Amino acid sequence: MTDSSADRMVRSEIDWKKTGFLSLGLVLFCLVYWSPLWPDAVDPLGKHFALTREGKGAIAIFLLAATWWVFEVVPIGVTSITIGVIQALFLIREPRVAFTDFMDPSVWFIFGSIVIGMVFTKTGLTKRLAYRTLALVGERTSMIYLGCFVLTSALTLIMAHTAVAATIFPLLVAIYRLYEEGDEPTKFGKGLFMGMAYVAGAGSIVTLLGAARGAVAIGFYADITGRNISFFELSYYMFPIGWLLVFLSWGLIMFMFRPERSAIPGLREKARRLYSETGALTRDELFVALVVLGVVVTLSLKSLIPAMASVDKTAVVLLSTVVFFLFRILSLKDLEQIPWNIVLLFAGAMSIGFCLWETGAAKWMAVNWLVMFQDSNWFVFVLGIAFFIMNVAAIAISLPVALVIAPCLGVAPGVVLFAALVVAACPFLLLVGAAPNAIAYDSGQFTTAQFFLAGIPASVVLMAVVAFAVAIVWPLMGMSVTL
Repeated sequence: MTDSSADRMVRSEIDWKKTGFLSLGLVLFCLVYWSPLWPDAVDPLGKHFALTREGKGAIAIFLLAATWWVFEVVPIGVTSITIGVIQALFLIREPRVAFTDFMDPSVWFIFGSIVIGMVFTKTGLTKRLAYRTLALVGERTSMIYLGCFVLTSALTLIMAHTAVAATIFPLLVAIYRLYEEGDEPTKFGKGLFMGMAYVAGAGSIVTLLGAARGAVAIGFYADITGRNISFFELSYYMFPIGWLLVFLSWGLIMFMFRPERSAIPGLREKARRLYSETGALTRDELFVALVVLGVVVTLSLKSLIPAMASVDKTAVVLLSTVVFFLFRILSLKDLEQIPWNIVLLFAGAMSIGFCLWETGAAKWMAVNWLVMFQDSNWFVFVLGIAFFIMNVAAIAISLPVALVIAPCLGVAPGVVLFAALVVAACPFLLLVGAAPNAIAYDSGQFTTAQFFLAGIPASVVLMAVVAFAVAIVWPLMGMSVTL
C-alpha cells in the first residue's frame, strides 16, 4: 500500500460530523472566554449585576458542554469530566471545589436509585411486574405505551421521580425484550424510554413527593412573599395539569414514534404464562420489596412530618444499597455493572450548575432574561419566566428574581411559582435536565441529538399547556393570576 492510499484511508475513517461539533464547542468556549467583559445586568430596581471573568468562563464551559452533550462527540461522562478539568485549568473555580461537586449528595441519590433498579432486575421482581403489566394492558402497542406511562406517573405521586425512573427502567427493558429480540433501536424502543422520561417529570409535579424542587421553590416563595403553600394546595392546582401532560405526552409519543407493529399477537397469553412460571415470591424478592417499601415510606413521611425534615434523602437511599450488600443480594460484580457514564453525566451537570451560580453568571443571565419582559403583558411575562426555567437548576437561579419583579408588573406571585414548577419538571431538550432523561438514555435506544430533536415539539406542547393553565384552568380553579 502506498503512502498516498494510506493517507486517503485515514482521512476516510475520520468522523467529520463529530469532529465539526467537537471543534464548534471549543470555538464557542474560546470566543466567550477571551471576549471583552460584558455589560452589567440591571434589574428593575436599578441594582447592577456584574459578569466577572470567572462568570464569563462559566458560560463558556456551559456552551462547550451543551454542544458536546447534544451531539455526543465524546462519551457524555467524558464531557462531564472535561467540565471539571477546564474549571481547574482556567482558574474559573478552585479545583477542590469544582471536583467536590462531582460527589454532591444529589449524584449519590441517583446512584442509590440506580442500584434499586438493579436489585429489582436481579431478584426477578422486574420481570414479575412486567408480565403482570402486559397481561393487564393487552397486545396493542399503543396500550402498552399508555399502561407503562400511567404506571410511571402514578408512582411519582408517592416517590421521587428519579427513584421511579430507576425502578421502572428495568421493567421497560423486560417489556421491550418481548417486542424485539435484538438490541437494535426501534421506534417502539425510542418511544417507550423517552416517554418514560417525559411522564416521570409530568407526574412529579402533582405532589411534593415527586421531587425536591417543589419544596425548594415553596421555600423561596414563603421567604419572599410571606405566604406558605400547603401540600394539598399544590396538589389541587397541579393534578389536572400533571395528568393532562401525561396523556398529551402519550399522544405525542404515538405521533413521533408510532411502533413498527400495531400489536404483538399472543403477547397477553404469553405474559400470563410467563407470570405464572415465576411462581410464588422468593425470599430475596420479598426482602427487596420490603426494603424499597421502607425507603419509599420514609421519604414520603419526610415530606409530610416536619420532625423528619432533617432526615437526609440521599442517606436513606444509600442505606438500602448498604443493606443489599450486607445481605448478599448484591455482589462486587454487580457494582461493576453500574452505568457510570450516567452517574458522571449528572456529576458534571452539578459541577457546571454550581459553577454558574457561584461565579454570578446564573444571576446575570436570569436578570437579563427577565428584564426583557418587564414591560410586557402579564401573560407574556409569566410564559417568559416559564421558558427560562425549563430545567430544574433554573428554579433556584431565577425564581427569586421573578417573584420580586412580578408584583411590579401586577402579576400574582403564585401563578409565577406554579408555572415555574410545571416547566422545571419537564426539561425535554437535554439529558442533564433531569435524572429520568439520563436513565432513559441508558437503554441505548436513542442518541443525545435524537433526544434533543424530539424535545423540541415536546417543549412546544409543554408551553402550550402552561399557557392553557395560566389563562384558563387555574383562574377557573380560583387562583389569582393578577394583583
